[in-house]
Amino acid sequence: MRGDAHTPERDGDVLHAVNSLLVAVAVGVSLTLSPALSAAQQARAPDFDALGFEAAERLGEYIRIRTVNPPGNETAGARWMQQVLVREGIAAEIFESSPGRGNLYARLPGNGSRRPIVLLSHIDVVPATDSAWQVGPWSGETRHGAVWGRGALDMKGTGVVQLMTMIALKRRGVSLARDVILVANADEEASSTGAEWFAREKKALLRNAEFLLNEGGYNPLTPEGLTKYFGIGVTEKVPYWLRLTAYGSPGHGSVPRPDNAAERISRALGRIAAWRTPIRLTPPAERYFKDLATRERDPRHRRWLADPAAALRDTAGLRFFTSNPYYDAILRNTVSITVLKGSDKINVIPPEASAELDVRLLPGERPADFVSEVRRVIADSLVEITPLRPERQATTSPLEGAMMEAIREAVQAMEPGASITTPMNAGFTDSYYYRALGIGAYGISPFRLSEEDARTVHGTDERVTVENLRFGVEFMYRIVERVAR
Repeated sequence: MRGDAHTPERDGDVLHAVNSLLVAVAVGVSLTLSPALSAAQQARAPDFDALGFEAAERLGEYIRIRTVNPPGNETAGARWMQQVLVREGIAAEIFESSPGRGNLYARLPGNGSRRPIVLLSHIDVVPATDSAWQVGPWSGETRHGAVWGRGALDMKGTGVVQLMTMIALKRRGVSLARDVILVANADEEASSTGAEWFAREKKALLRNAEFLLNEGGYNPLTPEGLTKYFGIGVTEKVPYWLRLTAYGSPGHGSVPRPDNAAERISRALGRIAAWRTPIRLTPPAERYFKDLATRERDPRHRRWLADPAAALRDTAGLRFFTSNPYYDAILRNTVSITVLKGSDKINVIPPEASAELDVRLLPGERPADFVSEVRRVIADSLVEITPLRPERQATTSPLEGAMMEAIREAVQAMEPGASITTPMNAGFTDSYYYRALGIGAYGISPFRLSEEDARTVHGTDERVTVENLRFGVEFMYRIVERVAR
């Protein structure tokens, strides 16, 4: 059924009835629900070792379902997830944002005394070239202590960790104050149409949700194998792609023309390339730098990180921050020239030439203001500027509160003394569309990654260790149980 004309409560009732029948067919058991666990049973910690191994098995199954985007085929992945959930007695539904582009929704009800929490992932993965991999990218094989395949890290691995967290809560009969909602969207890797559609068309299913956990965090390991920090994403830059177009008189390349469109676009791009956008220190970036200062060994670097506002007014301090590509990217709006088009023959002057710019805007920036700055910089009224994305502004989730406290507790329980910080995501995730609904969205990685492992995301030999899956299930479970009880 479609959920548009129903309340979230009625949707949950109907879904539960339908999926109970699926459970009976799938596992051949009575529809009678198990009694709630005793207080003593609930007090015992879950068997995270067993859950970790189960997560590895489930991840292998999930990877073997090809949801490469394009074309996506996310409905197949959503059906797999639905089948796993209904075997556990958890109602689940699939909504297609377009044919074959399925979005999964499931809800584990609490008593409603607190607002719901959403666990969000995406089903699609980027393409992979089979011949370049040591282990087939669609095998889901466990080898050398890791599950291999496209999506192991981005982000089927996290989706399975969230899935196992919901299942563990259900199996234990944990008394929840909040509903726990599981959403898996289509088309994150290309256009985020699944999340945009779901947040618009199915927002009633998320009514009054307070928190959301999604990708966008990063927990890097030092060369010694220690966690450098737990990075929690509270905001991200928003893409605002632009196309520049110049026109001129076409002709033979042997006779140069003063209104050559390729030359005009080249002049505009030269000015863009030389442009250094203004520095702006946002609260999440400032907090991130100050958190890094506590672990910095170099006295001068520690001083700059501890007071970035002052450091950025100092020539040496400014050079320190802007020489680091990531630091520089979270301190300013960025422009990357990525696409150039002109003539397709060397001896033909084209009638038009164009370029596309990957623009990423800091939270609080107005896209229209940035376009005005681009016009000023290129200083050529004959170059057209066309936005390729809607005007959107990034928002920031609260830096303090119940979610951040739950994360701190989980980190200290699992890795005492490890630091937590809030690096800004220079990329873009589906969290944007849910923050726009007023939900506090947090990017959390359940895995601790070496530089070598992190490079496999969108690369070759993507994999996640079974040890990391075990860690991730416990980490995610601790956070969700702490917030939801």
